[in-house]
Amino acid sequence: MSTSTALRPVARQLLRASRTRNIPPTFLLPSLLSGAQQTSPFSSTSSTYYPRDNNRERGVSTQRRTGLRQPVSVSKTPLPKPVLNPEKRSKVEVDPDHGLWQFFHSKDKPMNTPEEDHAHGRPWSVEELRQKSWEDLHSLWWVCCKERNRIVTEAYERKRLNAGYGDAESKEREAMVKITMRAIKQALTERYYSWSDAEELAKTDPEINLSGEGSVYTPKEYAEEDLLEEEEVLGEQEETSPEKNVLLEPEVKSAEKPVVSA
Repeated sequence: MSTSTALRPVARQLLRASRTRNIPPTFLLPSLLSGAQQTSPFSSTSSTYYPRDNNRERGVSTQRRTGLRQPVSVSKTPLPKPVLNPEKRSKVEVDPDHGLWQFFHSKDKPMNTPEEDHAHGRPWSVEELRQKSWEDLHSLWWVCCKERNRIVTEAYERKRLNAGYGDAESKEREAMVKITMRAIKQALTERYYSWSDAEELAKTDPEINLSGEGSVYTPKEYAEEDLLEEEEVLGEQEETSPEKNVLLEPEVKSAEKPVVSA
C-alpha cells in the first residue's frame, strides 16, 4: 500500500506533462518554421506589358475613344468602314423567286398600308368547305398559314419602326383568317366522324372485306333460280291485273230519211 501511494504523485506529474506538451505531427513541421516563405504569382511567365491603371472601362469607352495600351493579336487588322455613298456600294444579287419573299405582301415595301389591309373578303363558311376535296382544303390551309406569317411579319416591322398605325386593320384581317382555319378544322372533324361511323358499319357488312387481303368490295352472287323466281312473281302480278287497251270506236248514227206524207 505504501508503494502505491508513493507512486501516485509521480504518475500525476507524468500525466500533467503529457497534457501540457502538444507536439504537432511531423508533416506540419515545415509550415511552423519561421522565415520568408517562397511565393509565386498566378502566371510563371515574365510580364512585359504596361502596368494596370485599374480602369474597369478601359477599351469600352466610346466617348473618350480610349483603347488598349498594349497591342493585341488583332491590332494590325484594319477595321471595316461603312460605305456612305450609295453609288459605291456593292450590289447584292437576290433571287426574285426566293422563298423569304413570301413573308411579305410586296417586294417593294415591308408592310401594307391600312387601306390595303382593310381590303379583304369574308371568311370561308363551313357549308362551303364541306363541298371541297381534301386537296383543296389542304391548299387553303397553307394559304392561311402563309397569310398569318405575313401579318405577323408586318406587325413586327410596324413595331420596330414605331409606325403607330395599321394595328386595327391588321388584327381584323388576321381574325378573318382564323375563322377560315377554324372552319377547315370543323369540316375535317365532321369527315373524320363520318369515316369512323362508316368503318363501324362496314365491319358488319358481309360484302365488305377490311382485312387488307383481296378485294375490298365483293357483291353477292345471285343464283339463276332466284332470278327465275323473281320473273315468275312478276308474271303472276301481270296476269292478275292486266292492262286492256280497248279502242273505242265512234258511234255512227244512221241518217234518218224524212217521212213524206201522201
